[in-house]
Parts: sequence; structure tokens; C-alpha cells
Amino acid sequence: MSVDLDAALKFAVSIAKEAGQMMRDGQARRFSQDAGQEEKANSVDLVTECDQQVEKFLVAKIKAEYPDHKFIGEESYDGEKVTDDPTWIVDPIDGTTNFIHGFPMVATSIGLAIGGIPVLGVIYNPFLDLLYTGAEGRGAYMNESIKLPTAVRSLDSLSEALVAVEYGSSRRDPALSNKLDTFKRLTGDKRDGHKMVHSLRSVGSAALNICFVAAGQLDAYWEIGCWPWDVCAGMAILKEAGGASYAGKMTEKGWTGEPNAAIMAGRKYLFIRQVPAAKGDTVRAAQATLAKELYDIVEEWDPAS
Repeated sequence: MSVDLDAALKFAVSIAKEAGQMMRDGQARRFSQDAGQEEKANSVDLVTECDQQVEKFLVAKIKAEYPDHKFIGEESYDGEKVTDDPTWIVDPIDGTTNFIHGFPMVATSIGLAIGGIPVLGVIYNPFLDLLYTGAEGRGAYMNESIKLPTAVRSLDSLSEALVAVEYGSSRRDPALSNKLDTFKRLTGDKRDGHKMVHSLRSVGSAALNICFVAAGQLDAYWEIGCWPWDVCAGMAILKEAGGASYAGKMTEKGWTGEPNAAIMAGRKYLFIRQVPAAKGDTVRAAQATLAKELYDIVEEWDPAS
């Protein structure tokens, strides 16, 4: 099925901005009265009335514009798999915990996958009025005019990197202990055998973490436990910005750095910004070297456990 990506991108930007206004309105209600919260698995993984309203709005808009396309959304998810059909993969409010606390790192994330490959992404933070967009072969942009990445610096090792990580909603072992062990190995002093990265950042939104990597403001983002709606749009933007996507301690086939259905659905992620190619090498090879350096020290786990 052929899709006009220029028209689809324009459409996605328009509904993302409408969703953003709904989020701003919901935030205002949140601080004036009870917005209707209910708990999911625990007190960290929260869902709001606004989440559900925004997703219903996006579903209605997408189905009206593209009735033959499929849809996967966080709030309505019922085990759907990403197929080869054009599929809109949406997180109505990425950073729900931030939203509830009034912390402005929140975004709506709208991705389109065709043939299982993310080909379009729109991520909009209405509280900071930051819009990130990307579509296959069309580049990646911030606020539709600033081409990403904004700067391309050398990155010869993780010791020079600013890395995004998240605590996530699973706070039981082995997830928590393996994360903390990994954080120590990333940040600890080189004299103790650790990488000693410049620092770690926890933004609280997977979509925005990927955008910051695409922009070159973060060097890498590692996380286990996200879902396709958290990463689909970001993967499309990152690719157009020259970044690479990886999926855990994977097979040799996975080391291409190119976004695909297996990475998107694998729930183990590493995203690396565009970097200058090493002498006699390629950008993808330079990124893979950094990926291997990280995978040599991380402690993984099964996110389904």
C-alpha cells in the first residue's frame, strides 16, 4: 500500500498540535481539581483521564484520514503485533508520571511503520513547544526549520558521552538491581575499571530521550522495558538525523543500526547519535563500536519477567 509521506507528515503534525492543546488543558485541570487518576501496576506507572481522551482523539482522526491503516496505541493496546501493513503507533502522553507531577518533559508521540519499519515520526512537547519531525528520505527537524542533528561532534568512547537512562516502572529485581549495576559501571571512576561517562540523564520520556539523541544533545540512550509506541516515532526521526538503533545483545544481523520491526518490538533499546566516521570506516561502524562498548558492560534482563 502506497502512502504519501509528505501528506502523512503534515497530517501527523496537525493532530499532534491538537493533542498538545488537549494536554495543556488537561494539565490545567490537573492542578485545579482531581483529573481522574487510577493506578496501573504500581504507583509509578500511572494513567490519567487525559491519556485516554488524547488517544481516543488520535484514533478518530487517524481512522477518518486513513481508514485502511492499522493502529496501535498505548491505552487501547490488546496484544496487537506490528505487521507489514501501514500502522500508526501512538503514545498519547509519553511521560505520564511527569505529566501528573507537572514536570514539563512530556510529549505526544505519533509514528507510522510500513513493512514493519518506522518511516515517519512526530513528537510534540506542548509545554516547551518543541516539535520533532522526521520522514523517510526527508530529513529530521526541530520546530520544522532546524535540521537535526544540530551539531556533530567526535565521540571516540563512552567516557566522552552523556547518556540517557531511566528507572522505569518495574522496581523489582532483577530489573532494578541490573539497572543500578549498569549505572555504576557507566558512571564509576576509570581507576575502578568503570567507563566514567560524563554523566547520566533521566528525562522521564523515551520519546524525548530519542529526540535529544537525534539532535546531538545526548550521545546515547539505553533502556529495557519500553514498547513500540514509546520508540516508533523516535526511531524514524533518529534515522533521518543519522542516528542508529539497536536492540540488546543481539544477533549479528541486528548490528546494522537500521530501525526495523524486530528492534521496535524487542523491548531492549540502545540509540546512538550521528558521529563522524572513524578513519577508513563508516558512521554505522563507528556507532556499532560504541554500541559494543556499552553492551560489554550492561546487565540485561527479560522485561516480561
